[in-house]
Amino acid sequence: MHSNDAQMLVLTALADRSLHGYAINTAIEELTGSRLGPGSLYGALARLEGRGLIQAADEEGEARERHRTMRITDAGRDQLRAELQQMARISAAGLRALGITPA
Repeated sequence: MHSNDAQMLVLTALADRSLHGYAINTAIEELTGSRLGPGSLYGALARLEGRGLIQAADEEGEARERHRTMRITDAGRDQLRAELQQMARISAAGLRALGITPA
């Protein structure tokens, strides 16, 4: 899995609620059928936070990243929306090329 894919999965998992790392990975597993490795998950979290697309939901408590509850920011929502819209256009074009009517 590419790091951009991992980042998209994390943003998707956080789109409707704040979660900590383990719960993010559980949500990703429910969505895709597989979990991200720790390096992929926590690397994606660090990159997304560095870009201002996610942030700690609560600065109190454990400072370690694995125990912080994260939430998507407005910029993260905008990025997720743009990426999903682009993916939908690509998916529809690919399905049409295969002779399948997109839903």
